[in-house]
Amino acid sequence: MDTNRSVIANITRLNTLMDEHGLAAVVLRSGTNFTYLAGFDYAGTLARHLDFSDSPRGVFVVWPRHGEPALVVNKFAAPRARRDSWLKHIVEVDDYSESPLAAVAKVLHDLNVSGERIGFEKMVISAVHWEELRQVLPEAEVCDCTDLMHAVRWLKTPGEISLIREAARLLDEAYLEVLSGVRDGDTERDIHAQLIALCLHKGANWAHGILNSSRNTVVYGGESDFVFRAGDIVRNDYVLWFKGYPGHQSRTVVVGEASAEQLQCYQTVLGIYRDTVAMARPGVAANAVYRFAADAFADAGFSARVSIAGHSVGPWWHQQPPYLVPACDTVIEAGMVLAFEPHVNEFHLQDMYLITEDGQENLSPYFSTDEMLVAG
Repeated sequence: MDTNRSVIANITRLNTLMDEHGLAAVVLRSGTNFTYLAGFDYAGTLARHLDFSDSPRGVFVVWPRHGEPALVVNKFAAPRARRDSWLKHIVEVDDYSESPLAAVAKVLHDLNVSGERIGFEKMVISAVHWEELRQVLPEAEVCDCTDLMHAVRWLKTPGEISLIREAARLLDEAYLEVLSGVRDGDTERDIHAQLIALCLHKGANWAHGILNSSRNTVVYGGESDFVFRAGDIVRNDYVLWFKGYPGHQSRTVVVGEASAEQLQCYQTVLGIYRDTVAMARPGVAANAVYRFAADAFADAGFSARVSIAGHSVGPWWHQQPPYLVPACDTVIEAGMVLAFEPHVNEFHLQDMYLITEDGQENLSPYFSTDEMLVAG
């Protein structure tokens, strides 16, 4: 590894869990885990190849329990890896003419672990490639390490927390500048474009999200020429990516003057939101936090269902396990960073909190949510 760059991934936890599961190595293909252990995030077209399991240009991290980790990348992906990764053993394969899995097998053979127990992400390896694994690693005990890697990533290091905090600051700065200026007659498309442009201008690698008028009944339909009118709530849920890590917040904003009913509803939602955050302490199950939020909204007279109360965050994709949902009984631990978003309808609040032994630390405090922002 490059001693000139500090590794911010939780390698101590990775080693511990590999030992517990008897793994000689893990081989990682997904955007989340590749980015986590390679130490950089691909952009543009190269990024899309991390998202598709059938890509002929997939890239891999080979991380042995003992020995030097390696990246297996194609010719187009190699220059960025050489420049930015903290790993220096980079194996290059020819695009479309060489199998990256065959190169992975060679790396494992050179590490003398090709006949050992090796973890792959079964959730992202295609059935075709899983069969190829059997051919190129006939003596290996191949197993699924997807859940193991989730458990590695959800306890954050100081370096990760620092990047998340900075990404949150950049997103809130963009929110404050753009959302405070929404006026009657602006379109969803125009405001969305302003937000994305400002995020990129402030240093984001990329940004994405949703922005809709509360009168638009198709929330995830894409930002359109739908026009904001006075009294509309600006529904928003964005992610700004900074060096592979997310700023991920949602802010409730009303165009023009807020009605008494909107102000009262906001304060009710804010109270439930903050009480839900306070519930999330080490030792509490994720689904217990969800049940608290769902019951609180029901007791307050809201008929809409709470779909999710929150989730962990991490590199590459913002919504990661554990999820604060009914089916998740994962116990919350100190060191997790959770994005809380218990909400109904358009009153959507969201912040990222570091879970500590003493409670929670808001990593995205730069946009005050004590009162609903009135834009225009």
